[in-house]
Amino acid sequence: MDVYFRAHWLTIASGTRIPENRGGVCGTRSIVTTVRLKRAYEPASPEDGTRVLVDRLWPRGIRKSDAAIDYWARELAPSTELRKWFGHDPRRWQEFRRRYGVEISRHAEELGHLHDLARRGTVTLVFGARDELHNDAVVLREVLLSRD
Repeated sequence: MDVYFRAHWLTIASGTRIPENRGGVCGTRSIVTTVRLKRAYEPASPEDGTRVLVDRLWPRGIRKSDAAIDYWARELAPSTELRKWFGHDPRRWQEFRRRYGVEISRHAEELGHLHDLARRGTVTLVFGARDELHNDAVVLREVLLSRD
């Protein structure tokens, strides 16, 4: 799945369109169009820019040499307890977003580093989950955009 952003909609390669959270401050370079989402099982492409793995665990079946990961943001990944509780159950999505947001706020320095990378160029948040709409990368992107 390659996710890209246009206008006010988030469009997934499968054709699904959902409203996009568009943050931004007048007079600064917005990161809305520079933060992308992509499954770890999709091939890397030059348009990905800096590829950041945002999961605590390395994706199954992917060799590190083949993943083309530039940076592994383990500290920003959901805790093991939260990840197991969520279990990618869409019914728990809203509560997961809230709890994960609290966890992310405890890692301001790491989040700041990721935000700086996005200000310099395209960053692709790489994740292993099958569910393209309910995963940690989606929440992390929302948090990054809310800082812009």
